[in-house]
Amino acid sequence: MTDTVLTIAGLSKDYHGLRPLRIQQFTLTAGERIALLGFDRPSAEVFVNLVTGATLPDAGTVTLFGRPTAHIADSAEWLAIVDRFGIVSDRAVLLDHLSVIQNLALPFTLDIEPPPGEVRQRAAALASEARIAEPAWEQRVADLDAAGHARVRLARALALNPAVLLLEHVSAGVEAGAARELAADIRGVSTERGVAVVALTADERFAGDVATRVLTLEPATGRLSERRRGWLRRRVD
Repeated sequence: MTDTVLTIAGLSKDYHGLRPLRIQQFTLTAGERIALLGFDRPSAEVFVNLVTGATLPDAGTVTLFGRPTAHIADSAEWLAIVDRFGIVSDRAVLLDHLSVIQNLALPFTLDIEPPPGEVRQRAAALASEARIAEPAWEQRVADLDAAGHARVRLARALALNPAVLLLEHVSAGVEAGAARELAADIRGVSTERGVAVVALTADERFAGDVATRVLTLEPATGRLSERRRGWLRRRVD
């Protein structure tokens, strides 16, 4: 039997946009990679907040690991759920004046001047997994390009061994070739770890490179249309 990680049904959420965010039906299974087109930055943020239980829908249900988010009892239970997600977003603040290794040590300790040996090893392992070149490990994050920033955020999102990676427009501002390499490396991480991926993006090339399924949101109805071979589309209801 396939393990269902996330189910959304009949969702509506007013976030003061042009129209509420609507999603008729969406299901993510363990290890699956899905890209979602049709979400701008504000609606992508709302989606992530709904999926992680930080916000409740106005209508419909979001079910995580078999439990509706509306049934989360307290902050301790919510934090335990959030730890199962790795969020790759430019909303996740990087400390520009610190090195890559110091930024990647922060999920484990605040003692980063310098990080203790064991913590440094864990940070280095994350940097390697995100394909950050070793010469860049001691660079200030401020000196990295957009692709470097995305890889540091990816590495940090992996720190607590999440079951799901949520990507918010991670290829925005990244040069096309570097975005393709980033997508390939995310695929590799997903496969090696068995981590599911939901990539919210406006970049159709990145979507096709990172995911095995690409769905496009119809904002007025909340329906998701699937693109497969030859970018033929069929309705997913």
